[in-house]
Amino acid sequence: MKTKPKIAVIEDNQITRELIKSFILAQDDLELVGTAENGLRGFELIEKKRPDVIILDMIMPRMDGLEVLERLNAFNPDYSPSVICLCAVGQEGMIRKAVDLGAKYYMLKPFDFNVILKRIRDLSQNNGIVSVVTSPSHKTANVERKISDIFLLVGIPAHIRGYHFLREAIRIVIEDKDCINRITKQLYPDVAKKFNTTPSKVERAIRHAIDVAWSRGKAEGINQAFGYTVYGKYDKPTNGEFIALVADKLSIENSN
Repeated sequence: MKTKPKIAVIEDNQITRELIKSFILAQDDLELVGTAENGLRGFELIEKKRPDVIILDMIMPRMDGLEVLERLNAFNPDYSPSVICLCAVGQEGMIRKAVDLGAKYYMLKPFDFNVILKRIRDLSQNNGIVSVVTSPSHKTANVERKISDIFLLVGIPAHIRGYHFLREAIRIVIEDKDCINRITKQLYPDVAKKFNTTPSKVERAIRHAIDVAWSRGKAEGINQAFGYTVYGKYDKPTNGEFIALVADKLSIENSN
């Protein structure tokens, strides 16, 4: 049986840290070994768990990302994890130093969580890759933020797998509206491929995410997001209806 790559997340921002954590936990082929909120605790995590891939924030209290990389280089010559650096600034000097210290990727915030997952898998298969990834376009980042805002209003918790499947499904439908008409034959398989799972698990997890929101009595959240009454307390939408509704709203807003 193939061993899952072990991932550690060292990130100062709690929201970003928890989102990366939940994304990784939603993957069947990745293992999260721990998270840390600063470089000092992060290096302790590295010493204890020996992760294969480290997601490392560059600007942190107590020990920044560059110092973590420096200590990692002096730690153990037989241990060489792949490091993905995250930072809100793209200073050439910092990027060059991080790469010189062994970082495989340098990603600017805000970033696409799906890109991080792809990089983790790439690095698990090929340790020789070195690249700098720029931040996504403002338009992409804005759509990601708006999806998160709607999920927060509706009450879909970020720690469940359906949150991420639903998010990806909405993003796909925004890009290809006809995909909603092929939800079983195309949309679910496309999402499943992104998360290395099966279409049936995607369908069930999205259903569960919507059920959780409505069981919490948060149907008014979707009405608040749209500015008018879309659903009553007992008018629970199907997966396709919910995905299409949110995708249509964001497509219209994005075109204005």
